[in-house]
Amino acid sequence: MLTVSSQIIHQHPKRITAVIAALLLSGGGGAFAVASLGPDPAELPVREVLEQVQALPIIVPADLDLQALQLFRSDVTRSTDTADTLLKRLGVDDAAAAAFLRSDATARQALLGRSGRNVTAETSERNRLLKLSARWTSDTEGNFNRLVLEKTAQGFVSRVESAPLTATSRLASGTIQSSLFAATDAAQIPDTIATQMAEIFAGDIDFHRALRKGDRFSVVYETLEGDGEPLRAGRLLSAEFVNNGKTFQAMWFQEPVQDGTATASAASARNKGGYYTLDGQSLRRAFLASPMEFSRVTSGFKMRMHPILKVLRAHQGVDYGAPTGTAVRSVGDGVVDFAGVQNGYGNIIILQHRNGYKTVYAHLSRVNVRKGESVSQGQNIGAVGATGWATGPHLHFEYRINGVYHDPLTVARGNETIPLAASAKPVFAKLAAENRIALAAAASMQPGSAQ
Repeated sequence: MLTVSSQIIHQHPKRITAVIAALLLSGGGGAFAVASLGPDPAELPVREVLEQVQALPIIVPADLDLQALQLFRSDVTRSTDTADTLLKRLGVDDAAAAAFLRSDATARQALLGRSGRNVTAETSERNRLLKLSARWTSDTEGNFNRLVLEKTAQGFVSRVESAPLTATSRLASGTIQSSLFAATDAAQIPDTIATQMAEIFAGDIDFHRALRKGDRFSVVYETLEGDGEPLRAGRLLSAEFVNNGKTFQAMWFQEPVQDGTATASAASARNKGGYYTLDGQSLRRAFLASPMEFSRVTSGFKMRMHPILKVLRAHQGVDYGAPTGTAVRSVGDGVVDFAGVQNGYGNIIILQHRNGYKTVYAHLSRVNVRKGESVSQGQNIGAVGATGWATGPHLHFEYRINGVYHDPLTVARGNETIPLAASAKPVFAKLAAENRIALAAAASMQPGSAQ
C-alpha cells in the first residue's frame, strides 16, 4: 500500500496538493465564496418611513415649589463705597434699592464708609434686589451682627440682628524667607495669629535678630464664622516653631480649677487659661516679655551718653522704638500707683505688682488709667509718645524691685511661671496628643492654610 500510494503521489503531485488545500481552507474559503455571491448593499432599494410619536406627559410633584430664577453674589465693603458703587459691584441694577440704601439710617451706617464687611446680595433674573445681608463683628462676647435689607410688598425694610459666632479650626504652615510677617502673609495667616505666635515664643526666640532663613512654623488656630463666612481670626490653639534647628512647641490650655485646690491668685490665673509646652511646662509668666506686642529695643539697660543732658549716665530701663500712638500694655496684673506727669519722664504710669515689683511706662502721648485702678496683664494702659525729655517717639520702660532698678530684659526671661495642677494633667495629656497630630498634619502641608 505504501508503495502504490507513493507512486500515485509522484505521478500526480499537483492534483493531490490542490485537494488537500481545498479541504484545509473549506471553512474560510466557503464563507468567502458565499459572502462574495450576495447583492451589493449600494444597489438595494431605499424607502423613507414617517410615523408620529406621542410625547410622554411631564409629571411634576405636587410639593415642588417652582420659583423664578434667583442670583446670589458676595463681596466685601470698602471705605470708599457709595450706595451705587456697592450695589453695582454686587451686580444689582435697582434704582429703588440704591435710593433706600442712601436714605435708610440703619443700612447707611452699617455699610457706607465701612471696610471689610462681608455682603451678600440676592437678586431676581433682572438684577432687581430681593435681599441683602451684611455681617461683621463688633464685640468680644462671641457674637456677630447681621444687617438684613429685604424687599416687601410695601417696599424695602432693614433690621440688625445679633447671632453667635461659630469657631472652626484651621491648619497652616510657612517658612521664613525675610521676616515673620512676610512669611505669615505668604501662608495667608492673619496678622493677629502671627502676633500671638510671636508673643508665645518671645521668651525663647528673639524675632528681631534671631530668625534665620529657612526657619519653619506650623499653627492651628480658630476662625470665627458668621453664617458660614469667616469674619475674624480667634485664638492660636497650638504652634510649632523651628528656629536655627531647635524646635519650640506650645498649646492653649484652660485648666479647670476645683475649690480648695489652689490659692486665689493661682486659681484666677488658671481660669484665664494660658500656653504650655506639649510636655506640660507653663509658658505663662507673671510678666509679659514686652510692654508692646511687637517692638524693637533702641537703648538697653547700661551706661550711656544721655541724648539731652550730654553726660555719661546710667540708663536704668529699656527704650522701645515705636510710632506715636502705638498701644502700650501692662506687663502684669497690678494697681496704678501713679498716672500723670513727672519731670523728664513726661506722661508716666507706675504700676504696683505683688512681691515689691513696680513697672514704669514713660514718655507717653496718652494715659488711659487712673491712680488706684486695678489692671490686668496685657491691658491697654496708654500710647507711645515723646513727652518729657525725649528726642523722638519711644517708650521708656523700667522694673523696680523693692526700690532697686533691674534690667527689664533679664526680669522678663527669668520671672516665675504658673505650674500645671496635678489634677489637670490627664486632661492636658489627652489634648496634647491631639495637638501633636494636628501640628504634624500642618507641617506636612505646602505653605498655606486649610480647614
